[in-house]
Amino acid sequence: MIITHHITEGTLHVKVSHELGVTNRAAAALQIEALVHTHRPRRVTVVLPTRDPSPMTFSALARVQRMCQSLGVPLTATGPDGETQLSLFGNSTRATRPERLEHGARHDH
Repeated sequence: MIITHHITEGTLHVKVSHELGVTNRAAAALQIEALVHTHRPRRVTVVLPTRDPSPMTFSALARVQRMCQSLGVPLTATGPDGETQLSLFGNSTRATRPERLEHGARHDH
């Protein structure tokens, strides 16, 4: 089993049982997305197997974060203890847009 979950007081709690790899990261992300769409929680908490997730685990979490953001559902990621919140996405789940950069081969000043 890749993930386990339970819901308490409007919060969907998801636990990723082990680091994800190429073969199961999409499945984990899809399972979490399906849970969010089915239960419509007020918030989502994901407990990761380590405090420093692998690139594949982070990739799945980023996909879930984008989906939650589009639905206006806050997402929190924690370490294996479930208490320490990880700042994987910066200070807020609502990322600010990057500034538009000028481009071109030559700029006359």
